[in-house]
Amino acid sequence: MASSSRTKHSVEDEARDEEEEELEGFDDFTIASSWERFISEIEAICRQWQADGPKNLLEKGAIQLEFLQNLYVAKFELKFATKSYNIEYYFETGSKGKPADWNSALHDLQLCFGVREFLVIAPQSASGVVLDAPEACKLLSAIAIALSNCSSLWPAFVPVHDPSREAYIGIQNMGTVFTRRFETDRIGSQVPVKLMHLEGLYELFLSKFAYSMLDLQIHHLKVHFTMESTYLTVPYYDENDDLQVLNDESKEYVGNFGGDTHNKSQWDDDCPWSEWYSLEDPIKGFELTAMWSEKVVENALEMAELENTSPHEAEKWMILPILSPNLSEGKRVGFSSQLALLVTALDMSFNAQFMEDFVSVDNPTSDNLKSSMVVPPPTVLDRVFKDLFHDGSQVLDFTKSEHKRSRAIKGAPLDSLFARFCLHSLWVGNCNIRAIAVLWIEFIREVRWCWEESQPLPKMLPNGSIDLSTCLINQKLQMLAICIEKKIELNEEFQDCIGSNDHTDSQTKEGGVARDVTTDSQVLGEESYVIGDSPVMQDDSRSQKMVSRSSSKPGHVVSPNLSSQDHGRRGSSGVVGSMMLLKSYQSMHAPFTQEPPLMTEDMHEERLQAVEAFGDSFNFSAQLERDILSSDMSAFKAANPDAVFEDFIRWHSPGDWENNEIEESGSSKGSTRRGLKDNWPPRGQLSKRMSEHGNLWRKIWNDALALPAYEQKPLLDPNREGEKYFPRSLRSNSYICVTANRISGGSETIDDLKRLCVTFKHVEDLVSLAASLHRKFTQAPRLSELLFTDCYNFYLPRMGIGSEEASQREFDMKQQVRMNERQAVSNLFPQPTANQSWRKVLSMGNLLNGHEPTIREIIFSIRDNFPNNHYAARIPVGSQREMESYRMYIRGTSNDLRVALSVTSCD
Repeated sequence: MASSSRTKHSVEDEARDEEEEELEGFDDFTIASSWERFISEIEAICRQWQADGPKNLLEKGAIQLEFLQNLYVAKFELKFATKSYNIEYYFETGSKGKPADWNSALHDLQLCFGVREFLVIAPQSASGVVLDAPEACKLLSAIAIALSNCSSLWPAFVPVHDPSREAYIGIQNMGTVFTRRFETDRIGSQVPVKLMHLEGLYELFLSKFAYSMLDLQIHHLKVHFTMESTYLTVPYYDENDDLQVLNDESKEYVGNFGGDTHNKSQWDDDCPWSEWYSLEDPIKGFELTAMWSEKVVENALEMAELENTSPHEAEKWMILPILSPNLSEGKRVGFSSQLALLVTALDMSFNAQFMEDFVSVDNPTSDNLKSSMVVPPPTVLDRVFKDLFHDGSQVLDFTKSEHKRSRAIKGAPLDSLFARFCLHSLWVGNCNIRAIAVLWIEFIREVRWCWEESQPLPKMLPNGSIDLSTCLINQKLQMLAICIEKKIELNEEFQDCIGSNDHTDSQTKEGGVARDVTTDSQVLGEESYVIGDSPVMQDDSRSQKMVSRSSSKPGHVVSPNLSSQDHGRRGSSGVVGSMMLLKSYQSMHAPFTQEPPLMTEDMHEERLQAVEAFGDSFNFSAQLERDILSSDMSAFKAANPDAVFEDFIRWHSPGDWENNEIEESGSSKGSTRRGLKDNWPPRGQLSKRMSEHGNLWRKIWNDALALPAYEQKPLLDPNREGEKYFPRSLRSNSYICVTANRISGGSETIDDLKRLCVTFKHVEDLVSLAASLHRKFTQAPRLSELLFTDCYNFYLPRMGIGSEEASQREFDMKQQVRMNERQAVSNLFPQPTANQSWRKVLSMGNLLNGHEPTIREIIFSIRDNFPNNHYAARIPVGSQREMESYRMYIRGTSNDLRVALSVTSCD
């Protein structure tokens, strides 16, 4: 039983196998083939794109092309047999009709064939092109059938041949009758000479649809012709230009001081920064595009005549500045790049306490510094300090209105000693910390020499004051300059005193008293100011309290009109209005007083901190001002021998004297003095704070001696003040020449400074760009302004973000040149020199000042009228529509020729 069962099953299996073999030779046409399924998939995705429209496609993730702002692409992946393909739909938003012929914002296929929206199907391979001709025809047929099924008029293209040829074949359904076919190819070298001239290109176009030259002679064809020629200026600087050498030298030091080290004239010779370096021209040249309007040509002779036409006869000129790639790559040497290096040096400066540590052999990090950082040679240092301390230079007045904006930053005044030092530090040794340390140490030695030899500090304003709106180092240098000035004055007075002892009699006969009076009056007139202790001081009292320099010549001021009572006065600057002394009934005299000692910002801060720590601000403030107050009291006593404490208060601080009745004004001085004497003394008393027991002011008054200002010890001791600046103020802080902020290495402030340098780089680029455009378009200011605005808008999205990453998109915004501006643009194309004529000149024609076009683009077309009833669209029967039956786009150079042909036929 078992064996019979197995036999039965084997027979059935054999029968089933025979039946399957018979079915293999049968074709079932109800099942679609792979090619049909491929067409169906293309049709489905095209119908979906048609239904979505541009708006929905954008919402679904259509990608905007990087360099074409108005063109988007939607992609879909599909398979056919064993291969994968990408089908791409390129479309625009808000655009209708035929695209302009010479629009730089067009896709390559739009420019070649004059289409607006199109499809591209390409294999997913390394080359991205179809190398097999039958495969390309099969793909094009499939997409043509799919587009016909969904009644779409989109043109479709397939990339073919080698990728370097940029070749395409394409097809477009034009309705129920007409079909348009496309083909483009490229010759990358050895372009025939005939095809470099308009006449040869014209004949090439005719050869695509004419059977013989005999047909051309019989039929007078009207060919529409339009052309665009592009011209490039000769680069302003070659790759091996001296400017590159100059930039290399700037790694060590750039400081040509008016071009001494670089004799070649540069574009920025008259710019403010030219004293320190020559900035690379941000504009490497210009691209000029001349566009000829459409013409109708009937024979090759007309084309030969058009080739001799000057570009000045073109309908439109468009100009594009070619910007240096270093603008976006950050390779330009300028103030911004050096500032970034300075921030790096600042960050490293926190590794040591003193500047000497960076150059000391005992410093453990000195080996690394020596191997990686260049120290400026002695010749460079000599040149730096010759400019700082020996070359004459007038310091600009920092208080003038035109420099108010720069005062918002606490820096050094323009062209001052420390400002010049900072500029030199940017360029020494490529701005590394070791080079800056060497420069700073030598700078302090030079300043020390000026102090010890009593030589005035150069490039410092001789106004005898300290500008607290400047940086701290500048304030300290101002203080040192004042100390040197005082030191020189004391030395001169000492020499005068020695000379006066030897020639007392002769000096008395020659000048005597008259000279002393003149000296005091001159000092009073040249520099006088008011020091008041009370905020309620009256204006007339402020004008009455006059002070002068303590450097006035010693001597007793005697006036021939003084009474016998006034001969005891010393150091008087004159009567104070109608004020009288309380006890002696004599006129009150204002004394010459010493100037208060000057203070830098850090000294003010120390005093404020001491006041806060002491508690009683008034008492401590009076103690801080004890020397000044004692000097004023001594001078007042000398000028008013019979004065009492109340008299000094009435003159020095009127707010602390309370009147019980109004004193007679100066206008009543004409009345008899006897009447005033009867009402004397006036009724009044000291304020509460001045009348308190143990008042500090009264104690100082009691201790003060009657000494005029010229006999007092100076409030400002120039020797003491000057000496204390060298060991502490000018050497201790290694970062003091960079910033006054208290920061630490690697802090967020360092990162902020680096981002600030990036922002400053953008500003510097724009400033240099504006300067370059202004110099090149002095006769066309409108064009200069428009080009700069385009560049500014191009860089604006990247400014202020603190990132050096630049967009890969190149600047491509052109501006139209007006007729009255063409000569200014033409001047940018001077006749080629002998050094520039080495290259092979192919004489393509249409020369501009001897320059041939670098690129020439031409469009030939023949247009015919066809009945509209041949189209699928619903248009009234019998109407005519013009259509390009033949179109050829040609882009030619001396070594490159690309030809794109489209033909409309009736299938």
